[in-house]
Order: sequence, then structure tokens, then C-alpha cells
Amino acid sequence: MRPNRFNTSTKISPPPALLPWLDTNGSLTAMLEAKAGQPLRVVRSFEGYRLLSLRQKQQLGLQGAVLNRPLLAWVREAQLYGNDELPWVTAQSIFPLISLQGQARRLQQLKGTPIGYVLFKRCRTLPNQRFIEYTNEGWRRQTRYDWYGRTLLISETFLPHFCQQILKF
Repeated sequence: MRPNRFNTSTKISPPPALLPWLDTNGSLTAMLEAKAGQPLRVVRSFEGYRLLSLRQKQQLGLQGAVLNRPLLAWVREAQLYGNDELPWVTAQSIFPLISLQGQARRLQQLKGTPIGYVLFKRCRTLPNQRFIEYTNEGWRRQTRYDWYGRTLLISETFLPHFCQQILKF
């Protein structure tokens, strides 16, 4: 994987003020906390095991026969709050069970900890492949990370409330 390859699956271009947020090479958590002036609050809406869809397997870069077999993953869905009452970002983290070995097992115990604290603890950037798209909820960046040889898929959707704040400046 090439680091931070920016691909867009939509013909609509993101607002220029949002581009640094969509395509940061480092920790989005750190950027959001700097903007908020305080630690992020993570409110989980789901955390547990799920079977991956065919699309999710493809997004993880899986190929061949494994695409036709059931594959379990640890999934965490959460809303990220900055310094106000409305969420800024909705996030989904997908950790295939085959990736949850060794140090990566701790990803199942994140609870309310932002994932950026763990992923970027030792490195400022990680090898990744990124896709940007516009959805009904807002602009989404979907990043497939290679974290110590483990493949993870993290989707972050910037909600309208956050985008309005960014576009004010």
C-alpha cells in the first residue's frame, strides 16, 4: 500500500476548508482535539462482533476465496464530540479477527478511548489507502491502515455541524 493515497469516489469536490481534515497524514484525533481545545468525548453506539459484508472485505483489500467465506470482525461505532453538545464525527472501526493478534488485541478494549491514541502512539503517520466520498450524512473518509502488519478499516464521517464550523473560518 502506498501511504495516504487520496481517491475520491464522487464527482462532487469537498470544500477546500475540509480537505485538511479529510486527508490528514497523521492523527485525526489530534487535529480534532486541537480544534476543540480539549480531549474528544467518544460515545459508542455499538461495539462487538459482526460478520463482514462483501463490500467491507473488498475495502479491507481481501481477495480470492476469502471473499466468499464468512469473516468475523470486531466493530466499534461511535460519535466523536468536540467542545459542544452536537457530535462532530461518526466513526466506524473494523478490525478483522485475523488482525486481532499480538498487540492488536487491545483494540477490542478501547471503550471510550479515541482510536487515534493507540494507532498513532509511536508513529505520526501510518501506511494507508484512503477513499473520500460524499454520503447522506456528510463527507466520509474511509482509510485502510496497515498497523504493524495488521489491516484495519476506519470510516469517519464529518457531520454537518462540524462542517459548518470549519466553513465559517
